[in-house]
Amino acid sequence: MDTRHAVRARGITKCFGDVVALDGVDLDVTQGQIHGLVGPNGAGKTTLLGLLLGLAVADSGRLEILGAPVGREFAAPDPVAGFVDGPGLYPSLTARQNLAALARLRGRQERTADIDAVLDEVGLTAVADDKARGFSLGMRQRLGLAAALLTGPRLLVLDEPANGLDPAGKRQVHGVLNRLAAGGTSVVVSSHRMDDLEALCSEVTLLATGRVVFSGPLDKLAAESRELDYRVRTSDPRAARRLADGTEGVRVVDAAPVRQDGELLVVRARVPALDELVARLVQSGISVRELAPVVSPLEAAFLELTASREADG
Repeated sequence: MDTRHAVRARGITKCFGDVVALDGVDLDVTQGQIHGLVGPNGAGKTTLLGLLLGLAVADSGRLEILGAPVGREFAAPDPVAGFVDGPGLYPSLTARQNLAALARLRGRQERTADIDAVLDEVGLTAVADDKARGFSLGMRQRLGLAAALLTGPRLLVLDEPANGLDPAGKRQVHGVLNRLAAGGTSVVVSSHRMDDLEALCSEVTLLATGRVVFSGPLDKLAAESRELDYRVRTSDPRAARRLADGTEGVRVVDAAPVRQDGELLVVRARVPALDELVARLVQSGISVRELAPVVSPLEAAFLELTASREADG
């Protein structure tokens, strides 16, 4: 029994007729970590999430969840919760009634205090007695998260949990997920929002055409990426441009119009060359007021790795 991993999959294959949704997928999700699942449409993310939630079984391969085998003869353990393609809710019931009904479906009789506690945790106390049919997409997502929290999961599986959330709602959901992970709950999050995944996840798995093209820590993914474009704003844009032109491995690819706070340069470089440029700027007495990737390392790697896999296919 593997107690270090909440999820351990080896050689998972799943087909729907002639369509191969998953093709020999390996996946490791460490206990107490938030693991991101990324891939283009049709990559197999939803199918994999369904396997983790026990909504389907693999055709071949081995899947262990919380140390227990899962398959045709073994159901997913009870401490697993979440949703795929959005939470299933009763539109004619209130938020509080939805949670009570969903708890009963799982053979549980939750106390009102427990229901109120999870509604408060996801920021829905003010609408607890409103019917779900009037909820926005973001509110439905938060109610789905509340339903999952009500079960006290040890593995939480979420599909696009930030859909429809405003900045305050996103911050609240991120806080909930981080608290769960800090308490030992493992979380698998599928999302097209690269900024969300970079803010939340310590590890990610990239899928393309049903296969894993990368799995591991985010910093390893960034290190394996090619050159990235970075925005650089300084106190002396002309001198900064001269230094950038003279730094090995750095190339100025664009220059924005001069603004009061300085000219914004866009340079292309790997991280070591970018570090050298920053050091030279500081040594020259030039203040660096902004330094950020034009496209996040995760998004750049996603585009590169998935494009190459699709081209090979």
